[in-house]
Amino acid sequence: MIKLNHINKGFGEKKVLTDISATFHQGKCNFVIGASGSGKSVLMKCMVGLIEVDSGAIQYGDKDFVSLGYEQKKEIRKEIGMLFQGTALFDSLNVEDNVAFPLRMFTKLTPAEIIERVNFCLKRVSLDNVNKLFPSAISGGMKKRVGIARAIALNPKYLFCDEPNSGLDPLTSRVIDELIMEITKEYNITTIINTHDMKSLFEMGENIVFIYKGLKEWEGKREDIRSSGNEQLLKFMKASEF
Repeated sequence: MIKLNHINKGFGEKKVLTDISATFHQGKCNFVIGASGSGKSVLMKCMVGLIEVDSGAIQYGDKDFVSLGYEQKKEIRKEIGMLFQGTALFDSLNVEDNVAFPLRMFTKLTPAEIIERVNFCLKRVSLDNVNKLFPSAISGGMKKRVGIARAIALNPKYLFCDEPNSGLDPLTSRVIDELIMEITKEYNITTIINTHDMKSLFEMGENIVFIYKGLKEWEGKREDIRSSGNEQLLKFMKASEF
């Protein structure tokens, strides 16, 4: 579980996040939604430590990530997997080396143990015999699955997904959604998904946080969205044709 307590973040004179408090539950697909420029991407970057908050607490279990020192934060980062919007695969590395990258950086596994783990993760995302292929030789959907394999390589407790369906056709998007949901349940991960894809939200979102102009406007279950009575949330959903 991850808890945000009164998070504030600004850049110079511009206030981006104001007094954000929210809870992201273990073993569930937690969604962060909102229009472009609402602050949801900044919120995710704050949660993983890419951006420092101005004030507030980010609790991973009973530890406040904000107040930890470098080495302590590093230990929590080892428990975090990330699926980036553009997959962020290294073009100069083949699939095997891309998935192996965090294992080589953060573990003391032997080369044989690393390859064993890489093969396990690739098999888990239904990718076989692609180890030696480079990102330029595989499809967008396959790249996303390689990204997921790399994200789960360290057996994370927390999985962050930034627009996981960006650039994918509807059929491939569904495959990626189902894979993320399966992995979340199978490994009891706290999964946070930042997305504009309302189809994904209504199919797999279990806990929803709606951000509007840097404020948390609403938090709840997907089945309660239409009866929420929140004007901004309903406008957002209508604009998304749901």
